[in-house]
Amino acid sequence: MTMTTETAQVTGTAPGQKVSIAVACVATVMLMLDVSVVNTALNDIAAGLQAGLSGLQWVIDAYTLPLAAVVLSAGALADRFGRKRAFVGGMVLFTLASAACALAPGIATLVAARAAQGVGAAVLFATALALISEVTPTVEERARALGVYGAAIGAAFAIGPFVGGVLTEAIGWRAIFWCNVPIGVLTLVLARRVRESRDPQARRLDVPGQVALVVGLFLLVLALLRGNEDGWGSALVASSLAGALAALVALVVIEHRSRAPMLPLGLFRRPSFTAPQLLVFGISASFFAGFLYLTLYLQGVVGLSPLQTGLAYLPGTALVFVVSGMTAGLMTRFAPGALAVVGLLLVAAGMVVFAWTTHADSGWASILPGFLLASVGTGLFNPSGSALALTALPPEQSGLAAGANDTFRQTGLAVGVAWLGTFLPAAGPFGTDPGAFVAGLHHAVLAAGLLALGCAVVGGLLLRPEGHSR
Repeated sequence: MTMTTETAQVTGTAPGQKVSIAVACVATVMLMLDVSVVNTALNDIAAGLQAGLSGLQWVIDAYTLPLAAVVLSAGALADRFGRKRAFVGGMVLFTLASAACALAPGIATLVAARAAQGVGAAVLFATALALISEVTPTVEERARALGVYGAAIGAAFAIGPFVGGVLTEAIGWRAIFWCNVPIGVLTLVLARRVRESRDPQARRLDVPGQVALVVGLFLLVLALLRGNEDGWGSALVASSLAGALAALVALVVIEHRSRAPMLPLGLFRRPSFTAPQLLVFGISASFFAGFLYLTLYLQGVVGLSPLQTGLAYLPGTALVFVVSGMTAGLMTRFAPGALAVVGLLLVAAGMVVFAWTTHADSGWASILPGFLLASVGTGLFNPSGSALALTALPPEQSGLAAGANDTFRQTGLAVGVAWLGTFLPAAGPFGTDPGAFVAGLHHAVLAAGLLALGCAVVGGLLLRPEGHSR
């Protein structure tokens, strides 16, 4: 294992290890809270800024798109110039962008500030798992740290909708962004005690590949979001799809020919690398992307307030927290790959159950059977999926490993939000017949379930040799 002197010092110091893990967990909690609290405030944001379904979709995707597109480059820069330095810079940007979101006078300004948040979040996601990897050299230490990390994600996921509902009803939707500011300041204070680490053989920044990825993802999401409203044969949608295809093909060519590719394509010949990316894409494009539309169902069709929505989510999100904590112990007895695949299969089953239990005249409890099932799967997936991502590459490439996994995670979320929206009326639940919206929702969750099932099956087949050798 190749480590700098600074890294070796951190590894051998228990207090430094605890601080690094704490910093990574607090930052990730903030990022997860930012996603979940926004979901419960969607109706209030739409009313306050006179936004429709398209505007709300961009509030989500403006955050996830730059996160997906920039996280690999952020990981490369962090490996080269220092993970602590990159982490601090990302936290400063994210905190300032959160304040800009809270002050946004209109939907366009909010979307722009969310994009800045996404860039900061890309740096934080790229470095959080790398910070943990640097201070956990043994399998046992890493399993414990990832258990804490997964439990932190589960806790944020558990309380996020409830916190978002309380803040939105008691203060207003802008408070959900203001709450990031003190968390960001606290994390910056803690980060002063984290020692610096670098990769002595870090990759160079791949500018052509970065540009092609940004253009390709943006045009793809733009086409999917505008297809229902403008028509799939419209000039904007057709040209966007063609441009996305050209940019993504160019990305493959650039990465194949580059001496220092942003994402070396040869890595995909390793099943142990390909499988975690496929699995995390599957859960993000299905369960997590579906949260936007499930929230619109609860608020726009069932008629729940933001606080009631948060309470409706609480049984399932609390279950994610409990199961994530238990999964740390399970990883010492079962292969992380097996746990991740089982988790995604449960998510797929939960999405299908949604379509059976939700109707235009149902109450909030109709979401519980599918939501609880998917929540158990998510709790299994979070720590085990992170473990798969970190062990896919050597420890000195932890920045690349974390960045690649987060690229596929956030790409799944961004594309999933846009793709699932194509099954729904263009107006969403706003001024639409509830029956039409629910019918579209059923198609969306069934499609999401099939996607999760496919990713679980293929991911399991890729990991099968590893599981047999364990």
